[in-house]
Amino acid sequence: MIDNIEKQPADTGVLDISFYRDDLSTRDIRPVVTAGSVGFDVNGRDIILIDDVLYTGRTIRAALDALFDHGRPKSVQLLVLIDRGHRELPIEARFVGRTVQTSEREIIEVKLNEIDNQEQVLLVERID
Repeated sequence: MIDNIEKQPADTGVLDISFYRDDLSTRDIRPVVTAGSVGFDVNGRDIILIDDVLYTGRTIRAALDALFDHGRPKSVQLLVLIDRGHRELPIEARFVGRTVQTSEREIIEVKLNEIDNQEQVLLVERID
């Protein structure tokens, strides 16, 4: 849709943040090395990072570290589908689909057609 509106293709890519996370020692699964290329030159570009759920801000911090290892963008903005609060870092999304107040015991699951063959957002309670 962006390509049609802007009358030119929008470059898109994927960042692997596995080794940039600050919780590597506490995670059960060891990260697997994947190709490190975003797919285009980020230098001097306006970049929009997109994530499904913004929670503590730690995933976005890792994404920023990974992004800057690929170059120096002109600007970086954040777009999230769901902002659930409970931030631990001073990170705020410029574009938010929906803000959902949650408790620490609740988890938001986002399902997308491309991955899950369904589109829905679920608010579930964590079982300890």
